[in-house]
Amino acid sequence: MKRALITGITGQDGSYLAEFLLQQGYEIFGLARQESWYRTNFASHLAGKINILFGDVTEGVDIATAVQDVKPDEIYNLASQSRPGESWSRAAETLQVNGLAAVRLFEAVRHACPGTKIYHASSSEMFGQTTTDVQDELTPFNPVNPYAAAKTYAHQMARIYRDSYHIYIASGILFNHESERRPLHFLTQKVAYGAACAALGIRNSPDRNERGRPIVEDGKLALGNLEVARDWGYAPDFVRAMWLILQQDQPSDFVIGTGKLHTLRDLCEVAYQSVGRDWQKCVFSDPVLVRPLEPGKTVANPSKAKRILGWVPSVSFEEMVGRMVRAQIHRLQHFVQTEAES
Repeated sequence: MKRALITGITGQDGSYLAEFLLQQGYEIFGLARQESWYRTNFASHLAGKINILFGDVTEGVDIATAVQDVKPDEIYNLASQSRPGESWSRAAETLQVNGLAAVRLFEAVRHACPGTKIYHASSSEMFGQTTTDVQDELTPFNPVNPYAAAKTYAHQMARIYRDSYHIYIASGILFNHESERRPLHFLTQKVAYGAACAALGIRNSPDRNERGRPIVEDGKLALGNLEVARDWGYAPDFVRAMWLILQQDQPSDFVIGTGKLHTLRDLCEVAYQSVGRDWQKCVFSDPVLVRPLEPGKTVANPSKAKRILGWVPSVSFEEMVGRMVRAQIHRLQHFVQTEAES
């Protein structure tokens, strides 16, 4: 039985990956902070099926102890401050979590179990203001926010450790990947939530945005720049790619994405259309929510992943958005029922 250590196991990707690896017969160890594990999280339903180690990825002792105790066959480094927009106000913390924590992990493996395979989660945000139509493994990085800069640092250090110490470190340069498990502060989930509110007739939502206002207020969803465009895929497809990356004989980096570009307008149209609503009557662009500097139109060229890993996405953009909207409708129906009874 293979052993896998997952950092960031309480998040969207970590929970889906744990489920996938359990199906492959792995023994799973997850590194999580106590406060994250003891409150409801996306991996809560796996309690009893996985082993949880308490620690913080920014603490070198915690990482070293976990690696030393588990001696895993594979490590999936998914822990991250995962909000590019918020990284502007938490730049130092973002560097610690997304950048330096990865180096501490590489050091721990180098000294305790150099034969362990490491998957490191890189990001398409690293491409930033790119001048190419599509991005692949050879496209230069040009980060435009603290999140992307920290990810670029960790990605380059992964390459340096791989080449210098001959450690198996493979990075997945993942484009945007969403699911029903995305937290509400993510753009795609806000849109799914807004569509669900429209379907249920909720004019003032119970959940609030980063400014403390209802996400849907007076029947309207406030978003930033509606012209932003992303390559959006489905998270369970992407965790399958992570596993495939570590099954190769030699470590290598892979761009993982759908190769299809959609604007925020497209996302809104698909989400609201799935519930029979006109998104233009329910959504507006708020200049306050526009980032200081937006990445360019990043879209993956996943040909290397298809050729070497045999990986292709299985869930379309439209189906993914529909699943997210239906999940939000299910979640909000209790609120509607409570309001009706009060």
